[in-house]
Amino acid sequence: MARTTSRPLSPHLTIWKWGPHMAISILHRVTGNGLATVGVMGVVWWLMAAAIGPEAYASFINCATSPLGYLVMVGISWFFFQHMMSGIRHWVLDLGAGYELNTNKRWALVIPFLSTLATVALWAFIFAGKF
Repeated sequence: MARTTSRPLSPHLTIWKWGPHMAISILHRVTGNGLATVGVMGVVWWLMAAAIGPEAYASFINCATSPLGYLVMVGISWFFFQHMMSGIRHWVLDLGAGYELNTNKRWALVIPFLSTLATVALWAFIFAGKF
């Protein structure tokens, strides 16, 4: 049986008009995978260091409180807030609301701002006790 080549079998990426809602949806998947991999590795390292003994735990704390460690922890917390806010957006969309083009676009533009604001607020609260 021969196939006709006059029309595509499924829509191709080139026909879609990219917008912030698509980027936020893709970022939702990226942040979920990042939380699953980096977050689990961090928790396993922390538990292993605590189980091995004080020297291993001190080594973990030294690494975690280094500038690179803080950068990773800030990144993980931003991933968490981004994934959470985007998850709320997906939940509302699953309820059937927010599909209007302007509403969907506006919400997709607000989510990175809110997640950044939540991350800054969290780390300001954490560092407020250290200074």
